[in-house]
Amino acid sequence: MDTLFAVDIGNTNVTLGVFEGDHLRATGRISTDPNRTEDELALLMAGLLNARGVTPEQLDAVAMCSVVPPLTQMVRHAIADLTGIDALVVGPGVKTGIRISYDRTQDVGTDRIVDAVAAITLYGKPTIVVDIGTATVFDAINEDGEYVGGAIAPGLRLAAEALYTRTAQLRRVELIAPETAIGRSTVTAMQSGLIFGYVELIEGMVRRIKSELSPGEPEACKVIATGGLAVVFEPLTQVFDVLDEDLTLKGLRIVHEMNR
Repeated sequence: MDTLFAVDIGNTNVTLGVFEGDHLRATGRISTDPNRTEDELALLMAGLLNARGVTPEQLDAVAMCSVVPPLTQMVRHAIADLTGIDALVVGPGVKTGIRISYDRTQDVGTDRIVDAVAAITLYGKPTIVVDIGTATVFDAINEDGEYVGGAIAPGLRLAAEALYTRTAQLRRVELIAPETAIGRSTVTAMQSGLIFGYVELIEGMVRRIKSELSPGEPEACKVIATGGLAVVFEPLTQVFDVLDEDLTLKGLRIVHEMNR
């Protein structure tokens, strides 16, 4: 049984996963920092793997996707130094099994493509992926398995930080839902606007995308939530059919299998 090291380089975190066959054995994260050296990255990844009971010698293959170009080759080289394996990096020339209908196909982040592959393979089509992280991203895949586009909004933490940095009297708040939509303090008012406001954003965008993606039968369209902040919203809305925090890692495994 092959052991795959899956690496998703995002704007906030580098997410790591180890698969034994199709079983996700271990996951972990290190913060995204373009100033790190290859040696630092190799040490951090080795330490995280060791903490999960995995040695570099146990790894048979590596698959990567990245939305941080300055880090892509650096992480690839760090992994090669650590494991002796040249990673499969999702991009032009890599089989994904999905057709992209976008004005400029090269503008679609490879994480979005990998998410779409995992969503239709594991949960069917048509489907909407809602990736709630640094940005809040909506991806639409039609009944033919074609990636047809989506929408991008600022992420919750970006919005919260903008309130704090661009106003004189507002402060940083914990990103949790208050008891009521009507805040009775500045803190709860900000929490209401951020959390409940984003719930309405998510529900409204999903409703609009469903009406365009599957106008005759919108209820047939599955909605998959993923991303680091998905767990914040999952209890607050009925719009999600599935919460899969490891969707991107699973997509990397599927793409790796297609390119063996």
